[in-house]
Amino acid sequence: MNTPTSIKAKLAKLRPTQMTLGYEEVAKKRKEWRKRDPKDAKRFLRDHRFPAISGPKGRLYITDHHHLGRALLEEKIVSVHVAVLADLSQLDRDEFWILMDYQQWAHPYDAQGRRRDFSAMPKTLKRLPDDPFRSLAAEVRRQGDFPKDATPFAEFLWADFFRRRIPAETLRRDPDKALKRAKRLARSLEAAHLPGWSGIGKS
Repeated sequence: MNTPTSIKAKLAKLRPTQMTLGYEEVAKKRKEWRKRDPKDAKRFLRDHRFPAISGPKGRLYITDHHHLGRALLEEKIVSVHVAVLADLSQLDRDEFWILMDYQQWAHPYDAQGRRRDFSAMPKTLKRLPDDPFRSLAAEVRRQGDFPKDATPFAEFLWADFFRRRIPAETLRRDPDKALKRAKRLARSLEAAHLPGWSGIGKS
């Protein structure tokens, strides 16, 4: 693959390659952003790159940093720097998504963990709905029960693992209880197939 091309793009026009966000994660990133002084914020925006693929009609599809992008949108940031990893703008829509799927540059699963057709992919970061289990997975990782892993969309795999074992009602009504349950699950042999599993607590 060629060296990524760096360009500046309107944040509101960047297209997602996943179908959900963890809104608690977005809120945390907004708080982090607000702690930056103007000089630090300017430097961050200058140095940070959103990885993206140029797709049909020249639209830019980001392959990471969806939570940060949504947080910056909420904070009224207009433009960001994008690293264009590949130019697939010559492909038609169906062929584009087939290749995106093959390269693991997209995650077409909804807030219930169900695979959807790519036609259901939201067209803007603003339209991404909440998946509370994605926020739960991120909190479990932050607390050290599994490490950050380079596997594409790894935390969505963890989110779906927790979704199948912790009732949504428990997560909604008693998030502390859900977190404790998720932490135990993350250290169990049940999670051994997931990226970043550490084996801590295995028998």
